Amino acid sequence: MKVFIVYWHPEPKSFNYSMFSMACESLTKVGAEVKTSDLHAMGFDPVSSRKNFNTVKDPDFLKLQLEEIHATEANGFSAVLEAEMQKLEACDLMIWQFPLWWFGLPASLKGWVDRVFAMGRTYGGGHIYETGIFRGKRALLSLTTGGPEDAYLKDGFNGDIHGILKPIHRGMLQFLGFDVMAPQIVYGPAHMNDEQRRQELDRFGKRLARISEESPIEVGRY
Repeated sequence: MKVFIVYWHPEPKSFNYSMFSMACESLTKVGAEVKTSDLHAMGFDPVSSRKNFNTVKDPDFLKLQLEEIHATEANGFSAVLEAEMQKLEACDLMIWQFPLWWFGLPASLKGWVDRVFAMGRTYGGGHIYETGIFRGKRALLSLTTGGPEDAYLKDGFNGDIHGILKPIHRGMLQFLGFDVMAPQIVYGPAHMNDEQRRQELDRFGKRLARISEESPIEVGRY
């Protein structure tokens, strides 16, 4: 199994980094080939512009999707994006490790999606959802929250966590054809003691050791 882990957190001593490290370790132990992108360490620029491309379709007006299609045809993506796209295309399972910020992805990870999920290369030409280019591949969100679990229930003050994650599950991952796995969520690790955090890491490691036995979840349309 080939696994691609995309990770972002600005603090290398964070619990998110511990989750990232646990994922790498656990998957490697069971024989998976693991590739990673530590976006903060890479200094990944989340802002799309002409620097996405080595080619130019229209020098007078930048329409990103048009340039993405042209770059797909002309092998014209920048070296940074090409490397990320190749890791994405090669994986059987993709994991995103991140803190939930403002009910969504942190800017660096969202910008990674904006730049790497390029039209022509990762979707388009009728290839979306059930006919997506990445059908048969799986994706898993591993995330932390600031609040407790009861805040993310249907009647909690933040609302259902699955509803919060649906724009990512449906609008990004399933859109490209990925099968979505149940998210790995650690609620409020900053409020846990060391033993509780250790237990969460152990739970994640044990899950990943048997991840090939899991089935995807139903997300559904809006």
